[in-house]
Parts: sequence; C-alpha cells; structure tokens
Amino acid sequence: MSDSETRVHFRVIRYIHEASIKLHLQSIPIATASTIYHKFFRENKLKDYDPFLIGATCLSLACKIEEENVRMRDIVNVCYRTLHKNKAPLEIGDTFWALRESVASCELFLLRALQFKVVFDHPHKYLCHYLKAISDWMEPRQWEEIPIPRTSWAFLRDSYHNGLCLDFQPEHIAVSVLYLALQCHGLEIPFYKYARKKWWQVGAVFSKDITLEIIQTIVTKILDMYDIENLLAR
Repeated sequence: MSDSETRVHFRVIRYIHEASIKLHLQSIPIATASTIYHKFFRENKLKDYDPFLIGATCLSLACKIEEENVRMRDIVNVCYRTLHKNKAPLEIGDTFWALRESVASCELFLLRALQFKVVFDHPHKYLCHYLKAISDWMEPRQWEEIPIPRTSWAFLRDSYHNGLCLDFQPEHIAVSVLYLALQCHGLEIPFYKYARKKWWQVGAVFSKDITLEIIQTIVTKILDMYDIENLLAR
C-alpha cells in the first residue's frame, strides 16, 4: 500500500469515528465499521471506489450487525455534515435521496463482496478482562490515580486507523495496548521482576501464545499510526 493510500484510509477511518461519536454509537459498532472498511480495501483497489461512500456504508452496516437502533436518515445526514463541514445541513430532497439510495445499494454490494463474513471478534472484551486482572494486582490508590484503563481504551480505539484488526488476534491486541499504556505511564506490575513469567505470560489470565515479539510488533504499528496523524496535521 502506498503512502498516499495509507493517508486516505486514515482520513476515512477518522471520518467514520467522528460520525459515530455524533451518532452516539458504542465502541463495538465503531470497531465493526472500521474492520469492515479495512477488510474491503484489503481485497479491493482504492482507485475503483469512493472511500467515503464505503466508509458511510460500513457505518450503516455495522449498526445493523451490532443491533444499534440508528435510522438511515440520521446516518446519511451526519455523514454528509461530517464530510462537508462548511456546507449547509442536508435538506430532504434529491441529494438526500440519492445519497440514501447509494448507501443502501452499497450495503448489499459490501455484503456480497465480503461473502457475508462481517461478524468479528473484537479485542474489547479481552481488554476488559485484562484490566480487571491487572487492577487486582495493583495498589488501589495507584490504580485510581493513574489512568491506565482510559489510556488503554484510547490506544485500542486509535489502533483501528490501520489494519491491525485483520492482522493480529484480538487477545494479542488487547494485551499490547495494555502493555503500551503501562509503558507510557511508567507503571510496573508489582513484583513481576521476581516472577518466573512476565505478567502477560500468565496463561490463566492472558493469551497463552502471546510473545514479546508480537507485543512489540503491534506497539510499533500503533506508534507508526500516530506518525501518519502527525503528517496529516502539517
């Protein structure tokens, strides 16, 4: 994938996330929409499709998959307003109905293109479990004062700006964002230096096949994603 294509995909995922926040969606539908988008363009060329139409369609499709009660009218209006910030809000008319029909038709196209394989196992439930385990090992006051959960969730949300969700197991991504959060805050698990295993090697809690190499690879890809964001901001 070229650098220009990477930047386009980054912008579209950011567009999906921004529209999702305005629609008050939960994190799972946002993750599903992002994964559908990455999966589609993993198998298709960017130049052949309008990425923002695909993005809006992924959002609409994700709401149905994750059973979020969001009207198509709201999705079309919010996506249009998110993409065209300097234009007047969309009125009910020819433009609205054309966009609505485009999204509806594109939903069927996406489902066929992905062979209806649009249900995913996301890292979120694993991260919840891992955060609970880590919190039990930490001093309560320290855990309350240092925002490890908030930082971990932020890294997980941002990780969907690239194709990590397709390349790694959800358990591994969950461990990696938690590892990165601990590193960022300079926090260490009590007594782990004296243990025979690292905290992320405790098989009863974490993924049994996780390795430091996998964690470092995922962390590097997340940090590379922030470099792309910095380039777009210039």
